Amino acid sequence: MTLEETKYPIGRFEKPDIITTEILNNNIKVIELFPSRLRVEVEKLTDEQLDTQYRPDGWTIRQVVNHLADSHMNSLIRFKLALTEEKPIIKPYFEDRWGELEDSKNIPIEPALKILEGLHNRWVVLLKSLSKKDLEKSFIHPEHGKEFRLDEIIGIYAWHCNHHLAHITTLKKIKNWK
Repeated sequence: MTLEETKYPIGRFEKPDIITTEILNNNIKVIELFPSRLRVEVEKLTDEQLDTQYRPDGWTIRQVVNHLADSHMNSLIRFKLALTEEKPIIKPYFEDRWGELEDSKNIPIEPALKILEGLHNRWVVLLKSLSKKDLEKSFIHPEHGKEFRLDEIIGIYAWHCNHHLAHITTLKKIKNWK
């Protein structure tokens, strides 16, 4: 596999020209099912396996799982800001630095899995309640210098779920782990 393939095993996110109701519902379903899909892939891994990098100079599976909790917490907050404020400027964070903190590298993954289960439960209730007008609301991401609509962000996070799940499943396949 090339470095690009190991970084992006499902490819990079591509925003559809038109976000249809079907696309939106499929993306919400991905977000809804993600915590259980992730748990199935990681719950039987040993500490040694969890501490294996999915690619050279990449995070370990343990760091990926903890990153998912961090990232998705930030996303839910950004959704709430966009729904309650007029085009808020969100606060970016250094995910690479967060991934090096003690709670990302050296603790069991169960707390992160529980966070994801509860967080996605709440997130999906919120997502399913959004009107067409709500989905058009947006926030400004200063790091990218642009505005993101919530319907687009739902797609980005569905991709994010599948992207990191593929890091784990690809490594398991390469290593022949069950």
